[in-house]
Amino acid sequence: MDQPNAYRPCVGVMLVNQAGLVFVGKRIDTRESGWWQMPQGGVDQGEELEQAAYRELAEETGVVREMAHFRARTRQSIRYDLPDELIGKLWGGKFRGQEQHWHPLHSPGEDNH
Repeated sequence: MDQPNAYRPCVGVMLVNQAGLVFVGKRIDTRESGWWQMPQGGVDQGEELEQAAYRELAEETGVVREMAHFRARTRQSIRYDLPDELIGKLWGGKFRGQEQHWHPLHSPGEDNH
């Protein structure tokens, strides 16, 4: 079977609070414990990158657009391949990896957690 050549379009969010601390959340969807990451996910068809970043942030953390301000975006995407054993298994077998654009967002509000 041929391996897919396409890369899944994605966004990643680096949420920074007033103290300069970066949010990293513990994953709850893996069998192994101890997996942490920043919010990230796929870009829906027709969706702008900034819009996708805010959507993923809200879906994964509950932080809505009004609570975080856009700062910038990586100039170039970052592309990576999945491990060989996962290529063809994730995302319906359509993608061999992801191509991400990262968005640093600033949260000026209180950090109550």
